[in-house]
Amino acid sequence: MSNFKTIKIYCSGCNGRLYEYHKVGSGLLVKCYKDRIKEDYTRGDLRCPACGTAFAREGMIRGKPAHKIIQGKVYVKS
Repeated sequence: MSNFKTIKIYCSGCNGRLYEYHKVGSGLLVKCYKDRIKEDYTRGDLRCPACGTAFAREGMIRGKPAHKIIQGKVYVKS
């Protein structure tokens, strides 16, 4: 994988850490491909481990498994 940056994804509600993710491109975070998640701090249920808020839904994008981010539920730091 080339031309990516590692970002940290946090819960907007409680500031809990969710993922470290290899993001490609400069746009907003709308999806996380499962194969690009570097560190997963969740229990795999797409809920924040600290407060239990759902932050994403399972989906397939271009034939690849992905987590579709619910806008407003997460924020990103580089």
